[in-house]
Amino acid sequence: MCGIVGLWRLNPDTTIRGPIGPYAERMAAALTHRGPDDAGLWEDATADMALSHRRLSIIDLSPEGHQPMASPCGRYVIVFNGEIYNFRALRRELAKLGCLFRGHSDTEVLLAAIVQWGLDNALRRLNGMFAFALWDRRMHCLHLARDRLGKKPLYFGWIGGTFAFASELKAFRVLDAFPGKLNRDAISLYLRFGYIPAPWCIYQGFYKLRQGSILSFDRQQGRAPFNPAQCVRAYWSAAEIAQAGIDNPLDSNEQHTIDLLQQLLEDATAQRMAADVPIGAFLSGGVDSSLIVSLMQAQSATPVKTYALGFGDGTNSETPYARAIASYLGTDHTELHLTGKDAIDTVPELPDIVDEPLADFAQVPNYLIARMARPHAKVVLTGDGGDELFCGYSRFNATAHQWRNLQRVPRPVRKLAAVVLSCRSWPAGEQNKWMKSALRIGARSVDALYFQKVSQWLYPSALLIGAREPSTTFPDGGKWPGITDPVLRTLLLDLTHYLAEVILVKVDRTSMANGLEVRSPLLDYRVVEWSWHLPRHMKTRDRQGKWILRELLARYLPRPLFERPKQGFGAPIGQWLAGPLRGWAEDLLAPERLRRQGLFNPEPVRRVWTTRSSDSRQWQHRIWNLLMLQAWLDREASSVPRSSGDAEHRVSDAV
Repeated sequence: MCGIVGLWRLNPDTTIRGPIGPYAERMAAALTHRGPDDAGLWEDATADMALSHRRLSIIDLSPEGHQPMASPCGRYVIVFNGEIYNFRALRRELAKLGCLFRGHSDTEVLLAAIVQWGLDNALRRLNGMFAFALWDRRMHCLHLARDRLGKKPLYFGWIGGTFAFASELKAFRVLDAFPGKLNRDAISLYLRFGYIPAPWCIYQGFYKLRQGSILSFDRQQGRAPFNPAQCVRAYWSAAEIAQAGIDNPLDSNEQHTIDLLQQLLEDATAQRMAADVPIGAFLSGGVDSSLIVSLMQAQSATPVKTYALGFGDGTNSETPYARAIASYLGTDHTELHLTGKDAIDTVPELPDIVDEPLADFAQVPNYLIARMARPHAKVVLTGDGGDELFCGYSRFNATAHQWRNLQRVPRPVRKLAAVVLSCRSWPAGEQNKWMKSALRIGARSVDALYFQKVSQWLYPSALLIGAREPSTTFPDGGKWPGITDPVLRTLLLDLTHYLAEVILVKVDRTSMANGLEVRSPLLDYRVVEWSWHLPRHMKTRDRQGKWILRELLARYLPRPLFERPKQGFGAPIGQWLAGPLRGWAEDLLAPERLRRQGLFNPEPVRRVWTTRSSDSRQWQHRIWNLLMLQAWLDREASSVPRSSGDAEHRVSDAV
């Protein structure tokens, strides 16, 4: 796992002057946490192009794995972040075609695959997680690519007349020329969802490359008015994969289907256990991580190192279950028990860790367990993806059940009921709850219903000054006409939104902040594609999800060790906001601060903060959403070089 950056000066530029290499090196230095083992720079002065790299050495620890890396023919230069799990099989295939290799890294294999098969065909052969930049010296063309599910990040945009890209936004911020102007429209999306979905970014003129996509352009395109959307093409689509799977369901008995999944996951796990450094696994005690650890231990001659994290005295966590599972499997198990102080002390660090606002409190335990594991392992495996592929969240069945009930009521009647609810004058603490109910009752489709369920702030425009919320990629019923099952539609929405924009983002940032690589066998693209061929009853039965994963896990563990309700990380956020975090929150949401920023209308913010909703969980989500944004803006204001002016005016200048 690594950090990558690059600069390509395409137009006359007075902001980035002189040799471009030192700028790229400075950007890469900001990503040292992603790659503490090595650094590299490649510069083409005639093309005004520079690529720089920070390396976390996992495969081929020798200098032969150093990046940026050039192809033997000299045509291509690459900076690569990630892992290609099937690189050994690809290497054998390429060697038969006459390719010679000087080292043993997956990056060298990727370059050879591109030379042999072309970029698009090579990408379709890769099984891995990655984001990379490929410079074609012959055609003077730059390609940026991202893995199918979006496990590895990649941002891009313009700094004056120079095109820039990087693994994290903090790489841009070190440049004095970086404009850093906030995108109010993108912030409105953040308020709604608690994250900013691709392709948008919190900075104007900067974007995230979508998952499963390639951005390609040459010098001529770069010198013209440049619309990134016109230069992006998809090489993989979750919606197309889902449709193909539904159209061609598996036709086999249950035991044979479980056998197929076992074979697939055994191979996916074995590929992810390949490393030249110590590996381990996160073990929460839930179905997904327990299955992955079981598969690892079955293929390991020595006890697998496992790590679990609990909160408080353990009465409201899964650590006792994780301990029992570790004991049964015979792993080398380590536990960390968080106190409220541990979590609270981490909160101020979140803006630096996550890099772009993210309103998911689970980033705190994610960061702390990664920090715990790092001294003992450089790679860990997790059970991420089980919920999104096999209906693990209760909201999938709950949304489908609610939609079926709504459909029994004529649409005009529902519309009238929604109008009545929305027109009533509700107490301030109840308003969001009842407005959400009104929107759900009046929903036109299951997509629209789910959209309201996952919205934290229903009307971001009421909070933000001068913002216009962009249309989202939620299809609202008109897209995916062949996917009519409401459970499967919400499953696909979660796979393309929540998994990509929340789960994978927090896992990448919190692990890489500790120089730790995280691998997810359940998110092997072959498992993802295969899961869509499963009939729904093999995913969820009697409103309980992950049926087939449970059946497979029962081959490794006694059912009493894992058959129990899903728990998750239950931190008392409401109590902390009323207690030890109250002063911090009061300061961030103070009306004077909000007026000075010029971003929010202070009145509705203050009203929600001071009037706690009867729906405490909903109130926590909305307040935490605001606090994470305000903490990020506070960091943004204080991170400006002194030469840029008074930091107090940073945010107001930026917006």
